[in-house]
Amino acid sequence: MAVKSGNTGVIKMHTADGSEAAVGQTRNFSIESTSDTLETTVLGNADRTYISGLKGHTVSVEAYWDEADPVQILLDPGTTIFFEVHPTGTGTGEEYYHGQGVVASKSISAAADGMVEASFSLTVSGAITTADNS
Repeated sequence: MAVKSGNTGVIKMHTADGSEAAVGQTRNFSIESTSDTLETTVLGNADRTYISGLKGHTVSVEAYWDEADPVQILLDPGTTIFFEVHPTGTGTGEEYYHGQGVVASKSISAAADGMVEASFSLTVSGAITTADNS
């Protein structure tokens, strides 16, 4: 298994005009996948039993806030957007994840001793699929 640095990662969104662009000033991002667990325990069982239910996915992005970045401006709650997450960069053959989601939250924060930062969360609609950069 190859170990790779995350410093070449890129997250892209498809902007209003249909073009794709990287989220500017990105500091980190994550994809979280979950599955509902449905209990199937019946009377007489000594232990609980479960089956897998519906799956869900969330994409989160943290960045330095840039009011001039067209992608950050686009990421308002309620907006449906297509995304691409490139954990190890956009080089030929690098695997990436893509799908469609709804922006669930947007937060802008600042501290007296720090940078103005933004965080965005997308709730994925449907599955996340993988592909390789060509």
